[in-house]
Amino acid sequence: MLKRFASASSRAHRYLPLAFSPAVARTVFCPYPSAVVSKNTRWNLFSRSLCSTNLSSISRMADKEIDKEALLKELEALDVKLDEQKEIVRRLKANKAPRDEVMKEVTLLKEIKDKVEELEALLRKPKFNRQAFEEVMRRRFFFAPAFDIYHGVGGLFDWGPPGCALKAAFCQLWREQFVIEDGLFELDCTAVTPENVLAASGHKERFADFMVKDVKTGDCYRADKILEDHIDKLLEDRKLPADKRKELEREKALVESHSPEELHGKIQTMGVKATDTGNDLSEPFPFNLMFPTQIGPKGDQPAFLRPETAQGIFLNFKRMLDVNGGHLPFGAAQIGKAFRNEITPRSGLLRVREFDMAEIEYFVNPEAKVHAHFDDVKHLRLPLFNQQHQLEDGKIISPTLEEAVEQGIILSQGMAYFLGRTFQFLTKIGMDSEKIRFRQHLKTEMAHYACDCWDAEIECSYGWVECVGHADRSAFDLNCHATASKTDLTAYESFSEPKQVTVVQPVINKGILGKVLRKAAKVVVEEIERLAAEEGSKALAFGAKLQADGAADLVVAGETYNITKEMLSFKETTKKVHGRNFIPSVIEPSFGIGRVLYCLLEHAYYVREGDEQRAVLKLKPLMAPTKCAVLPLSNNAEFVDNVRSIVRDLRVRGISSKVDDSGSSIGRRYARMDEIGVPFGVTVDFDTKTDNTATLRERDSCEQVRMPIAEIGDIVRQLCEETIAWSDVVTKYGLCQT
Repeated sequence: MLKRFASASSRAHRYLPLAFSPAVARTVFCPYPSAVVSKNTRWNLFSRSLCSTNLSSISRMADKEIDKEALLKELEALDVKLDEQKEIVRRLKANKAPRDEVMKEVTLLKEIKDKVEELEALLRKPKFNRQAFEEVMRRRFFFAPAFDIYHGVGGLFDWGPPGCALKAAFCQLWREQFVIEDGLFELDCTAVTPENVLAASGHKERFADFMVKDVKTGDCYRADKILEDHIDKLLEDRKLPADKRKELEREKALVESHSPEELHGKIQTMGVKATDTGNDLSEPFPFNLMFPTQIGPKGDQPAFLRPETAQGIFLNFKRMLDVNGGHLPFGAAQIGKAFRNEITPRSGLLRVREFDMAEIEYFVNPEAKVHAHFDDVKHLRLPLFNQQHQLEDGKIISPTLEEAVEQGIILSQGMAYFLGRTFQFLTKIGMDSEKIRFRQHLKTEMAHYACDCWDAEIECSYGWVECVGHADRSAFDLNCHATASKTDLTAYESFSEPKQVTVVQPVINKGILGKVLRKAAKVVVEEIERLAAEEGSKALAFGAKLQADGAADLVVAGETYNITKEMLSFKETTKKVHGRNFIPSVIEPSFGIGRVLYCLLEHAYYVREGDEQRAVLKLKPLMAPTKCAVLPLSNNAEFVDNVRSIVRDLRVRGISSKVDDSGSSIGRRYARMDEIGVPFGVTVDFDTKTDNTATLRERDSCEQVRMPIAEIGDIVRQLCEETIAWSDVVTKYGLCQT
C-alpha cells in the first residue's frame, strides 16, 4: 500500500551537484593556531592559502561530488577562524594599533568572510524555480486545481490534455514492463467498497493519521508533518552544532514512526506551535482517512471509496488461482483511482485526496519468496538506505541486489526483484537516477503485518518524496478476508515425495459442547478446527490451559465462549501427506502515479541558458505528450498539402503530432513546443515545394537535419521507440547550417 505520507528525511549524507574537496577546504583557513604563529607569518600563510583557493578553483570542483556533512564541518572550522579574526581586529582597534597593522588584519577578515560566502554557495543547491515551473504547468494545462472558478477545493486536481497524454504514456509503459513482460494478470475492480470488506482488512479501524488542532481556532494539522516542518526550520540554522544537527536529523527520520503519546511529547518539548497563528496545539488523535458513502437508495449499506486498489485484487485471489491452474507464484496488477481524505493536502500533486495508483500483488509461497527472473536484475546496484545506516551514519550503500539478498539487507529474492524492476522503470521513463533512493522502513514504522518494506523515494524541490512503496505484506490480507468471509483462500502445494508430518487434531465432545453452547456450537467448532489446522502450537497451548485450569475462554468473531476440558482436548499425531494447503504471502509494489509524474516533470524542467523565459521540458520521446510538431514556415496556403501529408504519415505510425501554423516567428513556435516537451519538430519551408524535403529539429540540442518528407515518419517513429539515436540521424543526413 502506498503510504499516506510524502517524504522521508532529507539527510546530510546526500551528495550535492556542486562539490567541495575537504583537502582543498582545509587550505582556506590557517592550519596553525594564532597563539603560536606571529601575525606576519599567519598573514603570509593565510594569504597564500586564500590565493591558492580562488573562486575559479572552487568552481572547478563543481564537477565532483561532496559529502554535505564533511562540508558543514569545514564551514564550522572556518567559522571558528572567522570569530578569532574578528577578535584580533577588535583588540587592535581597542589598543589603537598602527593603521597599517589594523588594515592588514581587516583585509584578512574580509578574505575569510569571502571564503565563507563561497563555501556557503557551494553548500546550497541551485534553487529550483518552483513558481516558474508551476506557472508553466498551469498555463499549458498539464494539471490545475479543480473547481478553480469556485475558488477550488484543497487536494483535488484536474489533468489537462498534455497531462492526460503524459499519464497515458506512463500507464502504457507500466503495462508493457510489468503486465506483459512479467506476465501479470490485470484487473479493474470497483472503487466503491462495502464497509464489511474494509472492516475485515483493518482499514476501518486503523487507516488513520494522527491529527492535532489549534486549541483556539480549531485549525487542523497532521501531527507528524507539523513536527517535521518545525525540525526543518531548526536545521536551516547553519551555525547549528554538528551534534545537535545529527540529533535533529535523527529525530526527523523517526517522526513518522512515533505513537501519539510520543508525538505529543516531542511537540511539547520542542515548542511546536500552530503554523498560522502560533497558538498551542491539542494532543494528537487519530483521524480516519477514508471517504464514507452509501450503497442503494435506502442508505442502509454503508461503504467507503477505496483508499487503495489492493483489496479488490485480494478478493479475487481464488478466481485468479483457478485461471492459473492452481499454481503459484503469480501476480496481479491494477491501475485505478484511490481516495484519501487528507488532513492538510499540500505540495501540489504530492498529497491529494483523489489520485491514480498502479499496484501489483505478487502471490508467493511464504517458504519460498523467490522470483523466476531474479537473474535478470541481480547484477543491478541500487542506492539503498537501510535501517542500520538510517540510525547510524546516514550513508547510502550500493551492493548488487544479489549481494543485498545474501547479506540479509533485503529479506527476500522476490522483494529484491521488484525493487530492481522499479528502478529500471523509473530510469526508463526519464527520472534522474542520482535523485532516486530506496529507503527501508524502520522497525518502529513498519506495518504490524509486514516483514520488509522499502520505499522508492525521489528527490524534488519538496525534498525526498515516497513515490513507490514496496511491502512484503505476508499473508495478512488473505487471512483477514478468509476469516471474515469464511471462504477458503488457500493454495495447494504438492510434495515431490510424501512426507511424515506431525499434526494437531482436536478431540471434541460435541454432545456436551452442543448442549452448553447451543446455536453457537457450529461457529465454535469451526474455529477449533481452524486453530488446530493452521495454528497447531496455539491449539496445544490452549489445550494445556484447559487441562491445568479446567476451563478457558475462546474468542470467536468478537464473542467470548467458556470452554471446559470436558468439551475439548488436543492431541498430536503423525501422518503421511502428499501436499499441504497454505495461505500465500504477498509482495506488493505500489506506484503513486501523480507523485512519480510530478517528480519526472520537475527533473525534466529547465530554462535555456541566457533566457529565463524559454522553459523546456526535457522529457524522453517515449513519455512526451506530443512527439512531433509540424511547423509551416508561414500560414501560406501552398504549405497545406505538405503539412497534411506529414501529419498523416506520423499519425498512421501512432505518433502524436501538433501543427502550429500561427503567424508567430518560427523561433517563438519552437519555444512553445519546447515548453510542453515536444522532442522533434518538422519545418515545412519554400524549398519543400520544389525538392520534397523538410527540416527535422531535435529539442535539446536544437540541431536540425534535412531529409525527404517521405522518410520523416519512419525516422521519428524510430527515435521515439529509441531504436536509433539522434546522433545516428545526424550521421545519416548531416546537420543543417542555420
